[in-house]
Amino acid sequence: MRIGRLEVEFVEFVPEQLAPGVLYVSRRYSTAAHLCCCGCGLEVVTPLNPAKWRLSERGGRVSLSPSIGNWSFPCQSHYWIEGGEVRWAAAMSPAAIAGVKARDRKDAARVSRARRGRWAAAVQRVGESWMAVTDYIRSWRRK
Repeated sequence: MRIGRLEVEFVEFVPEQLAPGVLYVSRRYSTAAHLCCCGCGLEVVTPLNPAKWRLSERGGRVSLSPSIGNWSFPCQSHYWIEGGEVRWAAAMSPAAIAGVKARDRKDAARVSRARRGRWAAAVQRVGESWMAVTDYIRSWRRK
């Protein structure tokens, strides 16, 4: 039976057994999980990060964006979660699904490159600071 509404439950860890109609959100692990809203009973896990899904809250209701496309499930369900309500989307062709998957891979690669860039910059700053400290110590020893 299709689910039309999801109640949010904020948790540290997603439970082993998910209840129908509940969207479990772990802020600590940047993850949301729920049972597929088509009623098939399969678990849907949505990583919360800029390349995957974003969670927004308003008035005790949550939204996930972009849409949930369960392309690898037999049901191939596709829906949005907006303000706790499930909005169903039309079925997509295999070519359209392939396009969405390709865009998702590009988004993930872009975010990964940006994170590596920030990490490299931080490592460089630490290295420069360390060099300044060691230069100071060397000059102090020479005196």
